[in-house]
Amino acid sequence: MIDASRMTAFVARYKIYIIDEVHMLSKNAFNALLKTLEEPAEGVKFVLATTEVNKVPVTVLSRCQRFDLRRIPAEKLADHFARVVEAEGVSAEPEALGLIARAAEGSARDGLSILDQAIAHADMEGGQVNAAAVRDMLGLSDRGAIRDMMALLLAGDALGALAALRRQYDLGVDPLGVLRGLLETVHATTLVKLGAAAEAGQATEERAALEAWSGTLSFAALHRLWQLLLKGHEEVGRAALPIEACEMALLRLVHASTLPDPGELARMIQNGAPPVVATPVAPAPAPALSEPAAAAMPQSIEAIVTLLESVGQLALASRLVHHASMISIVDVELVLSSSRPLPSDLIGELGASLKQITGRMWRITTAPTVGAPTIREAEAARREAFKAEILATPVIAAALEAFPDASLPETEIDRLLAAQRSMSA
Repeated sequence: MIDASRMTAFVARYKIYIIDEVHMLSKNAFNALLKTLEEPAEGVKFVLATTEVNKVPVTVLSRCQRFDLRRIPAEKLADHFARVVEAEGVSAEPEALGLIARAAEGSARDGLSILDQAIAHADMEGGQVNAAAVRDMLGLSDRGAIRDMMALLLAGDALGALAALRRQYDLGVDPLGVLRGLLETVHATTLVKLGAAAEAGQATEERAALEAWSGTLSFAALHRLWQLLLKGHEEVGRAALPIEACEMALLRLVHASTLPDPGELARMIQNGAPPVVATPVAPAPAPALSEPAAAAMPQSIEAIVTLLESVGQLALASRLVHHASMISIVDVELVLSSSRPLPSDLIGELGASLKQITGRMWRITTAPTVGAPTIREAEAARREAFKAEILATPVIAAALEAFPDASLPETEIDRLLAAQRSMSA
């Protein structure tokens, strides 16, 4: 190749040399190619392709223009495969093409290879490329079965969940595939809770189930489900008994579903109440809001906190009390100050909650300007002003002057402040 590259092209303007998986070249081969790459002949182009660029010597990389190819979205792959099967005169279900696109993981080449296998299976069976055949071919779990299993897990039905797992296993589905399907379901539920658009080609039943779970599961609960399933996936991947390890992972998840939320448990302990484990119930869609409730828009951070507390979202309300510094609020447009760091998920969680409660899509943004004090800061400022007012009264001032080492207990200040508020109310 090095010798041939020195000669000019006879029929075309350029001679193109494509070296696929270039990282497989030996060190001596790279050294031999280096001189040619430094001073290529006129009209000669080299294309070096690799999936492991870290194995290519720096001396070679420094003499090349680098183009990192991105993964192709599953929606675009599915559209491309639809055009391919149309050109080939093959009938295929959109759901089947979606399964192939997701299995390709962003690679058009891998996806076309899978599609070619699916077409061959369809020709053998004398029918179209359908979703059931693609699932069998790829060893994927049925998405409807995964939704049923997720409902059983959230309801705390251990025996039902294990029976559903065994049914999938008997059909030839790999335990890792089941856990992967559950992980995808938790991820999709989280996106729906954030208000993301529906996935292309998503079934109506699947969208309804995701919306129901997003209305009943908090972000903390979804995060806990994700972590438990991810841990189970890792354990099953290296287990000597995969199906048994998968069953134990699901049992751990069922047990966790019956435990109270950590934030709620902390509040119970703080209030002196014994923690009560709630009886698990199957998730149901959030009730529809009436028009008057949806029309009542809070117009201050205090009003938003009160609204969140009224529907039991105490953890989110507490985060607003401590972190939210408001710049402005007009109807459903809220601007918070980012002059001090905000929790990374606060804006997304607040927007999703307000959409669910008020029935309208909120636009929450940040600006680097200084906003109003947080509710916590305002409370602290009022307390300090009240304390200074008490210490300035003649009786207290005289007592402190007579007894310099004396001090007014902080608990007494809190009690007097509470009494003042109750009288004002």
